[in-house]
Amino acid sequence: MNEREVSELRRRLRPEKNNITHICGCFVNEKREVVSLFSQSLTMMPQEEAEAYLSLLKRTLSGGLGKNLIDISFTTRQVADSDEHRLLMALRDSELRDREVVQTFCRKIMDSLTTEGGYLILLARDVYDVPHRSDDGERQDDQSDEVFTYLVCAICPVKAAKPTLSYSMDENVFHTREGGWVAAAPEAGFLFPAFDQRATNLYNALYYSRDTADSHPELVDALFRTQPPMPAAVQKETFQTILGDTLAEECSYEAVQSVHDNLRGRIEAHKESRSPDPLTVSREDLRDVLRDSGVSEDHVSFFEQRYEAAFGADTDLSPKNLVDDRQFEIKTPDVTIKVNPDRSDLIETRVINGTRYILICADEGVEVNGVPIRIDRA
Repeated sequence: MNEREVSELRRRLRPEKNNITHICGCFVNEKREVVSLFSQSLTMMPQEEAEAYLSLLKRTLSGGLGKNLIDISFTTRQVADSDEHRLLMALRDSELRDREVVQTFCRKIMDSLTTEGGYLILLARDVYDVPHRSDDGERQDDQSDEVFTYLVCAICPVKAAKPTLSYSMDENVFHTREGGWVAAAPEAGFLFPAFDQRATNLYNALYYSRDTADSHPELVDALFRTQPPMPAAVQKETFQTILGDTLAEECSYEAVQSVHDNLRGRIEAHKESRSPDPLTVSREDLRDVLRDSGVSEDHVSFFEQRYEAAFGADTDLSPKNLVDDRQFEIKTPDVTIKVNPDRSDLIETRVINGTRYILICADEGVEVNGVPIRIDRA
């Protein structure tokens, strides 16, 4: 799925836009016991309550593709005959009205998910009469190419809210109100099937993870019988380690700056192109980036070997998972310097009288704890 397709479905999850008739839920306490298994009519709810449910479900379609939103692929064998795919299809095709199927699904999550505290499993099924788009991109609501029937699931931590003072309009005073239990933003979730090229793709699902360092692989394995890609935060850490180890004595400030600028330039160019497809770089792309940064062939070759061992030779990565395009950071054990990535040229490294220094150009606008200071010329 690309960004436009994800955004199109996100816009569906509003009270006036969707065709969701009811929402199923399962409240699981910290002892992994089912407190409540319920099904509520979305159309009969007060609007504020319906919006709250839809807001939680919508969050599972947020974040970056390849970062928080991870593509899950099923094999042909799984689609043809597997328990995991059969269960997802049964949930969808039964319109979430088969209580036994819903219980089986919730039990899979309960038996696999490792998380502290209780949580709420929310399930909804929507039917989307996909409007036709002409060659120039114009939406034509009176024409439809496809009916897309899909599930969206959100797994939300449930936390005890503290008692608060609440105003009573009838009495014109404040009273203590018990906190109760509150469903927080989803920790994980998914969309099934995928909405690829604005059509149903039963061979894929879109998995959501709030934490880019932990995608809950145990949950992915239980629901889809596959291993998710390496989490985005781990990709970044692994790339940084490989870069530092393989460049060795060539790992200078200038080399790392060049790599960062190159990848950031690709991200900016992709934004300007307004392409909805995710931006990725291959092992060969990164090899060329290193060469352009002045890295020797021996170190480039070593980088390729380490990349293949860590990620796989044919694995493409998102540049956004490898560098922070919003800032350029320099750290020592005692000092952290954050620089506008457009002005990383203000930094240089130098050895003065045998001591290594990081030098920052500071001609004007220098503040210390919010106080403007002067730097006298020698």
